[in-house]
Amino acid sequence: PAMARPRFAAPTAAEAELLLLQKQALAEEEAAKAKRELLTHFLQEKLSREEQSSKWGLHKVHTAWRLAQRKAKDQELRQDIEILSQTFSRVMDCKDGVIEVAGGELEEAEEQQNRALRSHLHLMDQLLHLQRCRLGYLEEGFSAQVGALKAEFEAERCGISGGEGEW
Repeated sequence: PAMARPRFAAPTAAEAELLLLQKQALAEEEAAKAKRELLTHFLQEKLSREEQSSKWGLHKVHTAWRLAQRKAKDQELRQDIEILSQTFSRVMDCKDGVIEVAGGELEEAEEQQNRALRSHLHLMDQLLHLQRCRLGYLEEGFSAQVGALKAEFEAERCGISGGEGEW
């Protein structure tokens, strides 16, 4: 037991070398572990940056794609509007032409109606004049017949009155 004490008190060169090698191995292992952790942290940071960069790039691609689609749709809608505008103008021109023709036909029909009315009124005036003349002639004939009957009546009366003395 007395010997064991000095051994614990003074390590031998082999033990010191072994202890030194163990310390170096432990230090190397800790350095390797620290290096692995640093490398892992670095790679995780790099992966995170790459993911962010990928998201940002994808966002840019989507934005550019939407912009391209909007431009294409805008152009398509503008062409549709132009076509519809031209079609509308043609339809309006056609309808304006129909309205113009109908207006001319209406004016012509009104003029024909006015001519027909004037002709009718003229014919009615002629008929009225003819009927008045006829009535005048009938009245003259009637007056002549009344006069003749009166004369005949007076002649018979005179004949009857003058003949009364003869009887």
